[in-house]
Amino acid sequence: MVVEIEERYNPYTGKRVVPGLEDSMPTAAALGLEPPRFCEHCGRRMVVQVSPDGWWAKCSRHGVLDSSSLERR
Repeated sequence: MVVEIEERYNPYTGKRVVPGLEDSMPTAAALGLEPPRFCEHCGRRMVVQVSPDGWWAKCSRHGVLDSSSLERR
């Protein structure tokens, strides 16, 4: 039986997340002042638009993520 583990990427640095290893997060991101710049699913750089009332980020493979969708979680 083969168990497939889905790879995840840090949305602020683009580095692959490795279980058991601590990953640094920029201070502005930790404070909620910085939108994600990289896709969590593939690590690709996203197109990001920031406005006074929020932001949106678009991955060419995984679509659009916006600040209002994260607030609902």
